Amino acid sequence: MSWRRALKDTARSGIAVERKRLEPLIAVRGAAGLAIVIALSLWLFGPAAAASSAFGAFQAAIATFQRSWRPRPELAIASGTSLAVSTFLGYLTISKEPLFLALLVVWTFAAGMSWAAGPTIGLIASSNVAIMLVTVTLPTSVAQAAGHAAMMIVGGLVQAALIVLFPVRRWGAHRDALADALAAEADYARRLRHDPVASFDPQPLMEARNAAAVTPRQARRRPAELHGARGVAERIRPVLASLADPTMGVPAEGPARDRVRELLASAAALLDAAAHAIRHGEPVSVPPAALATFRTPDTGSILTGAPYRAMTRLSTLLQDVVETAGGTPAPSGARGTARSAENDGQSTSGRAPTHPGARGTARPAPTTRSRSTTRSRPTFFALIPKALKAMRTQLHRGSPITRHATRVSAVAATGYILGTWLPLGHGYWAPLTSVMVMRPDFSQTYSRAVARLAGTVIGVAVATGVVQAATPGTLQSGTLAVTSAALMYLLMRTGQFATQACIAAYVVFLLGMGGEEWTQTVPERVLLTLMGGFLAMLAYAVYPAWETPRLRTRLADWLAAQGPYAAAVFGSYADPSASNALDVRGALLTARTARAAWHAAVARATAEPVRHRGLSRTAADDAEDALAQLGRVAMLLEAHLPERGATPVPPAARFADALRESTHQGAKAIRERRVPTWDAVREALDAWETENPENADKVVRNTATLVLDTLTELSEALDTAVPPMTLDGTAPEKPDGPRNPKDSATR
Repeated sequence: MSWRRALKDTARSGIAVERKRLEPLIAVRGAAGLAIVIALSLWLFGPAAAASSAFGAFQAAIATFQRSWRPRPELAIASGTSLAVSTFLGYLTISKEPLFLALLVVWTFAAGMSWAAGPTIGLIASSNVAIMLVTVTLPTSVAQAAGHAAMMIVGGLVQAALIVLFPVRRWGAHRDALADALAAEADYARRLRHDPVASFDPQPLMEARNAAAVTPRQARRRPAELHGARGVAERIRPVLASLADPTMGVPAEGPARDRVRELLASAAALLDAAAHAIRHGEPVSVPPAALATFRTPDTGSILTGAPYRAMTRLSTLLQDVVETAGGTPAPSGARGTARSAENDGQSTSGRAPTHPGARGTARPAPTTRSRSTTRSRPTFFALIPKALKAMRTQLHRGSPITRHATRVSAVAATGYILGTWLPLGHGYWAPLTSVMVMRPDFSQTYSRAVARLAGTVIGVAVATGVVQAATPGTLQSGTLAVTSAALMYLLMRTGQFATQACIAAYVVFLLGMGGEEWTQTVPERVLLTLMGGFLAMLAYAVYPAWETPRLRTRLADWLAAQGPYAAAVFGSYADPSASNALDVRGALLTARTARAAWHAAVARATAEPVRHRGLSRTAADDAEDALAQLGRVAMLLEAHLPERGATPVPPAARFADALRESTHQGAKAIRERRVPTWDAVREALDAWETENPENADKVVRNTATLVLDTLTELSEALDTAVPPMTLDGTAPEKPDGPRNPKDSATR
């Protein structure tokens, strides 16, 4: 992508306003805390202290708005306290410019490194450094600086108290996450009716799993419908895919395919009903037509083998979902009760019900052998050593986080020096802007820079018009500042443009409350904001941390995670007596995390104005398709995991070992810009055929063949060498397997 197009795309994304669900009660709560702090500070200390403390309460409320399944009051307290410490230390050194610059560099570098611990901590730390540049200018003595710092802590305490005393949608985020996961599976079931090999994005399931992490105290208070349904939803996805996929036995057309389409439509209706009930905390309204489809007596005469087992298992799982969500039992009309004990996404599912009129007895659905537990959510203080460890891990020259920290600290110091040197006054606006807009990746930095400039111009223009027209006093300015903050809290998730406009108006009104005229702040704010944004954009161009060259590493990480997942599934067939359900589950979660990291990297690389270095977009797309297919094939086999006592499949053990080792070596080859080979996997598959010529384990054996096919496709996607031309001017045909890595031209 060219620089011109990259700048155009990032500018468009920066000023875009997204349609998001607004939460006015949460915005009112944050604004109320801000109003309480301003009123208390005005009454006790005067306008200057009120402006300073308002920044603390404002930032504390923003901290609680960061993505969290339940707002942590500790975040508000930590944000107010850290801002207070920064302000006090900054005031002590502000009179000695070299010392203050050193403090600014150290503080900014630490804030940049905090992005290693996650976006929430990174944003809070960066915002505190930016606001500190303003608040250090407000006190006029050490005693006043201490008083201002104390009021910032009070601001954090007030916001934390409001969160505890007036919770809004206490379990709302958890309900939404679980409902989104069920709704995504309902949509998946509908798409499978028309596309039996449709893809599925597991992100909603990952979000639901994150939401399920609670403290022991929260687990005792959690609504019943949020306990267990996620574990069932996790197991529904592979069963839906197994029921629809033609490779599992259902032909592309005919009565069996028509019945599968009916079952998928009914499953989608039941999942939608459960999602709606969980989202709103209401009883499930089960569609009668969906129940009737699962009660049809002739299903057993139409579906046989693996499809029939998938249908009966799906019936049991849907029963569990409906009962857990609070609806009427048994969508299949079969016996049994809900089995919804949550265990990190796994629960006992019991035996699949038999249907009247079915031929024979359904094979029991696989039973997960694990004890019921609750995912533990770490406390705030337990997060501190984890955050420090993450920062230490990223503290090396090649880390993008370290490059970001170096970049932002250098820009902050440069911006402060230039802002102080220019005869504009309020020189802190330039470094403030740089710190607020700079992020570890290119697209966010540039889009936020554009959004901040555009939002600043709009916000300052509106606030200036209001000040000129109304000439507000201290109380009126404070009221307008609180109103601007409330709008910012309300529109925070709609995009940076609206947020920055509200922040600009808030700062103008707040400094006006402290006695500054708008003519003293508006011109230099706009000019210095422009300079700070320009410095941020220039710094990334000069000292970048591009994602594009790291795509091979991300792809290798995904392969290194996807291979063990498939190997764990095959290992379950080799030794059904082993308690390996947790191994399969753990490998699946690792593969999902690697997949999410790959997609995030591709999204960032797509917006970067650099050429690929070893992995073109076409090769990346083809490799992604191959690895996604590898995960899908393993998922189809996972839907029919054997129970204890089932007949072992010994060749699957050799195949699993070869697959695990080959994918590990393949990941190493991808990192070294070589084409991976799969000779060991192919030999294990050939030996499997020799040892078991009768093909008693036909489904598992055929799935192993599909695994080898997907690995071969991965190698072909990465083998981008141009074949030599023959004498007649045509290119020779490619061999069945990948070429020798030594002959690859992908280095």
